[in-house]
Amino acid sequence: MKKILIKINNNTLIFKERKKLNSEHKSLLNTNVISCNELLFSDEYLLNSPKIVSTFLKELAHSNNIDTILIINDSISLIVLNVIKDNPYIKNLILKDDVPLSYKLCEKITQSSIKSINCYNIPEFMLEILDKHHILVECRSEILFPSKFMQGNNLNSYSSLFYKITLHLTLPFSEADEEDFITFSKINKYLKYIHVNHVSRADLENIVTILQKNNKKNIKIIINENITDLNTIEYLRNYQKKYSKRYKIAFKINYSDSYLQANFMKQTNNDILKCCGLIIIFIITLTFAYVFYDNYASMQKVTNIQKDLQKVIEITNTDDILAEVEQEITITEPERETINPEVANLLSVNPDVVGWLTVNNTNIDYPTVRAKDNKYYLTHNIYGEEDYNGWVFTDYRNDPYNINDNLIIYAHNRYYSGVMFGTLSNTTKKSWYSKKENQIITYKTLNKVYHYQIFSIYKIYKTNDYIATSFQDDKAKEVFFNKLKDRSIYNFNVNLTSQDKIITLSTCADENNRIVIHGLLLKD
Repeated sequence: MKKILIKINNNTLIFKERKKLNSEHKSLLNTNVISCNELLFSDEYLLNSPKIVSTFLKELAHSNNIDTILIINDSISLIVLNVIKDNPYIKNLILKDDVPLSYKLCEKITQSSIKSINCYNIPEFMLEILDKHHILVECRSEILFPSKFMQGNNLNSYSSLFYKITLHLTLPFSEADEEDFITFSKINKYLKYIHVNHVSRADLENIVTILQKNNKKNIKIIINENITDLNTIEYLRNYQKKYSKRYKIAFKINYSDSYLQANFMKQTNNDILKCCGLIIIFIITLTFAYVFYDNYASMQKVTNIQKDLQKVIEITNTDDILAEVEQEITITEPERETINPEVANLLSVNPDVVGWLTVNNTNIDYPTVRAKDNKYYLTHNIYGEEDYNGWVFTDYRNDPYNINDNLIIYAHNRYYSGVMFGTLSNTTKKSWYSKKENQIITYKTLNKVYHYQIFSIYKIYKTNDYIATSFQDDKAKEVFFNKLKDRSIYNFNVNLTSQDKIITLSTCADENNRIVIHGLLLKD
């Protein structure tokens, strides 16, 4: 039977195996002594009644602000850990015996509230186990290495190697220094900074190679030297470009004040260039962000207008609208039966509405308007509000109720947002114009639906020679049609005569060029 003596010293509970008992203790046989100065328990009692002792020690630690235990004898360590493992007040453990930490004891420690240990020595795998539980370990056994690397960084124990954050290296390495640095890299888990002086490219490559082989990352190598060697500078530059992101090892050069003063203008020029580069990047980024936002806002605005127009079409009484329109034009009874409500009902929104244009497999599906000139709807939407998107509008020379020989429709090319004629450029791609279903353009007026077969698609330098609406005679009309057909980027095999009528869609390709589509009116 062992007798375990417990003493209180400031904030520490001291556990010690009592070899010799005084007469008072001997007379108590196997009972347990509690006094103001010390506690005495048998090992059997601690093993058989751990909950009672644990509760008592917990209250003792709380009332006396005790956060540390000191175990003098390794032979009683497991017994002591068994009764304090549930004690939330004990944070520090000191093992006095000069013996390595055992695995059983390590396991007990991880089950307790202990956050720091002072012991003689510990195997590497146990150190990693405790580290995973955020338990700090301090080893007293010194590691006697002869290298300057170990001495210069005060690496005199296993735990100091494990927890070291910052290193100072004297280069070039001796054979012993390099060997110990390799050992350090295998053990350490927290290294962040390496300070070096008087380096060469070969030294840096050697350090980086060792770090990479041992999977060390997020490390900054700080060079405290005025580097002028071009090979070293080139190596640093190339490494930063190629490997810094991959291996997460970065370099930083700390130039001396005298060197910076001597190279002030050069450094200033470099700083100015860097600053200008950052400003340019910022401006480009800001421009792209503005363009993206501008086009997104355009798309949202047009989408909202289309939704509102659809609601108007659904709720408006077509007969009431026709009663107002009949004051300006004559609508016969048969025509009244073919009225297109999506056109008629929008007259309540804007009396300039004259039709509805649809181009298959594009975003072009809009009501069209007509003003007294060809400028107004370049800067106004269907509500008459100022809007840089404009709207889809017919040439002011076209009759809104009787289709001309050449029905001309314009709109802005809002390429990035895809609104208005922003997707008209899609029609110049073979994947689009080679499909039959895409070659039919639909145009609705108040009381008719027209279908046009595309016969010409092209880009052309800005000109007005394709927007004629009337012709001197049939011969001039045929010449005009043939000219448009010959410009096409694709032969649609469509024949035209002087008796035919066409539609023309026109938008800007860029500042100096236009995208144009022509379609032949089909006789249904």
